[in-house]
Amino acid sequence: MAFARTCSVALVGVEGVVVEVQADLEPGVAAFTLVGLPDKSLTESKDRVRAAVVNSGAAWPQKKLTVGLSPASVPKSGSGFDLAVAAAVLGAAERIDPRVLADIVMIGELGLDGRVRPVRGVLPAVLAAADTGYEQVVVPECAAVEASLVPGVSVLGVRSLRQLIAILADEPVPDEEQDEQGRPDPLLAGLRVPGTGAATGIHSAGTAHDHGHDLADVVGQTAARTAVEVAAAGGHHLFLEGPPGAGKTMLAERLPAILPRLGRQESMEVTAVHSVAGLLPPGKPLIDVAPYCAPHHSATMQALVGGGQGIARPGAVSLSHRGVLFLDETPEFNSQALDALRQPLEAGHVVIARSAGVVRFPAKFLMVLAANPCPCGRFSQRDDLCECPPSVIRRYQARLSGPLLDRVDLRVEVDRITRTELTAVGAGGESTATVADRVRAARERAVERLAGTPWCTNSEVPGRELRSRWYAVPGAMDEAERNLERGVLTARGLDRVLRVAWTVADLVGHDRPDATDVALALQLRTGVPRGVPMAIGALT
Repeated sequence: MAFARTCSVALVGVEGVVVEVQADLEPGVAAFTLVGLPDKSLTESKDRVRAAVVNSGAAWPQKKLTVGLSPASVPKSGSGFDLAVAAAVLGAAERIDPRVLADIVMIGELGLDGRVRPVRGVLPAVLAAADTGYEQVVVPECAAVEASLVPGVSVLGVRSLRQLIAILADEPVPDEEQDEQGRPDPLLAGLRVPGTGAATGIHSAGTAHDHGHDLADVVGQTAARTAVEVAAAGGHHLFLEGPPGAGKTMLAERLPAILPRLGRQESMEVTAVHSVAGLLPPGKPLIDVAPYCAPHHSATMQALVGGGQGIARPGAVSLSHRGVLFLDETPEFNSQALDALRQPLEAGHVVIARSAGVVRFPAKFLMVLAANPCPCGRFSQRDDLCECPPSVIRRYQARLSGPLLDRVDLRVEVDRITRTELTAVGAGGESTATVADRVRAARERAVERLAGTPWCTNSEVPGRELRSRWYAVPGAMDEAERNLERGVLTARGLDRVLRVAWTVADLVGHDRPDATDVALALQLRTGVPRGVPMAIGALT
């Protein structure tokens, strides 16, 4: 009897489980049996592995072959086990020393010609291997940079099974023929899987400030610009309501550029989610800027929060983790899909239960809602251009449930742009770079104040902690408390006003929120004018 084993990784969401791949050869009729709860794509690996081994110049063992994936109770899916299965079979056939394979984790799909193709989720798979204590990982050559992001792991990138056999057998490594110049490398196709993120509107800026979307392009809208700045500084959710063409989408598209760059840990979290979804940008294995996701209003609940058949896939809330989720034309979304956002808004993650297992995805995002005031978009308190009946307006606005809106800290009415504002010549509003610097300084003040706690932004601090540890100036919250007594604010709303007030204080450089900071927070929450300047620059 001949036996060999090596390791691979099974992904459950963005979490990995190290799987021992065992190969056993016994005398008998030639057969290939794969056990260990594999799915359809993994079962098909028997044919891929056999063809890859033969086309790589190695002999296929003509004996009874059993390959086991342990632990057998963990569901296993995908083609990323191909490389480990081939290595274990060759080890059992003594083409490779079995002792060399025991402590190596292998991830990769095999083509019929023996080439090693990349798969989704290389980064979380290598992270799982490192957490388990493995120090050597073999991955496809084009995914080696992504795998090298994990510290303390020795990464070997191979382009073909022939190369891997030569390296493990201590033989001369053959050179693989390169593709013709000017043609795309077909192996890179596995790094970006079509159909997993189409129509989600995902993009991330490549620089600290996206010069193609500058805040200076937005005409007027002082209150909305202030709300965007406060949202970025404190991580507060934002609701923009106004007529078509007023600039709601422009403001949302410019929000990611004023967010600070992601830290190392945050970048790893975002990259892991995008790697599992097959949406890593080509040539950029580490995402270090805030992602932006704008799904179409026809998106289903599974597209928003995650799901699908078999093992659940990340949805828009997870793809916008540590970034911005923009829901344009929010009342047109399915009401059940919108209400499904309540749990991730509070918890910062989403848990999806399926028959194949329970999956947990991170979902700590900044949500921006945009809506017209009525179906025709012309309803306003200032004029009578709208022709929609009052009952139609009420039904349209009621599509956004009260519990969902209560979780939104900032609600701003975006006014129609006047001819004077649009045709004015001269300096416009502040640029993205100016606002981004102020947001970064405010974030640093919040991090310094919250040092030693599990929170980094004001929006994350629970209300009880705000009321017991971080007070406003005496008397500053009186007006907000009167709004609570009159029913204008809920208890959650009062806590959110205090959070926004702390963010405003961080932006203007105050040690504690004063009455002006709270008044601005109240105006941004309720939309009722409080007689305070709406521009942050006017408060400093």
